[in-house]
Amino acid sequence: MSEVLLEVKGLKQHYSIDQGWLKEKKYVKAVDGIDFKVIKGETFSLVGESGCGKSSTGRTILRLNEATDGEIIFEGQNIVELSYRKMRKFRKKMQMIFQDPFASLNPKKTVRQILMEPLRVHNYYSAEERLNKVIKILEIVGLSQYHLDRYPHEFSGGQRQRIGIAKAAILNPELIIADEPVSALDVSIQSQVINLLLKLQEELGLTYIFISHDLGVVRHISDRVAVMYLGKIVEISNTEELYNNPLHPYTKALMSSVPIDHPEEVKERIILTGDVPNAVNPPSGCAFHPRCPFAMDICKNVNPVPTENPNGHTVSCHLYE
Repeated sequence: MSEVLLEVKGLKQHYSIDQGWLKEKKYVKAVDGIDFKVIKGETFSLVGESGCGKSSTGRTILRLNEATDGEIIFEGQNIVELSYRKMRKFRKKMQMIFQDPFASLNPKKTVRQILMEPLRVHNYYSAEERLNKVIKILEIVGLSQYHLDRYPHEFSGGQRQRIGIAKAAILNPELIIADEPVSALDVSIQSQVINLLLKLQEELGLTYIFISHDLGVVRHISDRVAVMYLGKIVEISNTEELYNNPLHPYTKALMSSVPIDHPEEVKERIILTGDVPNAVNPPSGCAFHPRCPFAMDICKNVNPVPTENPNGHTVSCHLYE
């Protein structure tokens, strides 16, 4: 039986909007009660439109943002309940690769200092062993000892992201959350970084939560995919099943936007009408119903519950209940 590394239960992340002391406080429901499991050694992807809550989910799992509600169970421990001191030992097991490699690296520090810092903070190795570890991880990500004393601004975007990946991997974590790690890079560099992530996963036994809006990249790297819409997960399945047989109307629309593989391929494009609803005041019932071509009366009032097929394909839609 596959080992569950991470389980998320009823996770919510609501950001308050300050409107002054005379007005009622409102909340942006960025993540609104989601559930999923991540199996050790797999790549679990979160996809969806911008603003659907993918990045907020990743940051909340690492407790960079504190959860409004719910449980985050990592290696059998609900880390939401942990104090700062107890949480610190889990930090070395859970790391993040950020979307913007330039913003995530300290511009005043050299590569040597940036990569030494995690080892120093967690009191790993002696000074000489730390340097050897830094050189080794640089070589793994395609850089060299020659780059040790350079600053982030002296590198290209792809090289900076390699440094960010090295920083996340240097502690040999159990889980890495990659938040749009290639979206800021040229297409020619994206494939190199994706292949690097796959190489590291194989060599170090890593588990990924991969956050992206690029469905082509997601298909290449993922074992399972969860589709998010307005703070909720509407569908979860293994990658090939989801791409070949999407069930939720929103997932079908997303998949129809993937570029064709061959000039003779014919694909029906599904164009969604209307705009994404406001996360401050989401629609009642199914959040997708204002844009859904198959919406029924029940969709407007009742929130659908997840329905799981025998093959593990889960969808939250009244069409399948």
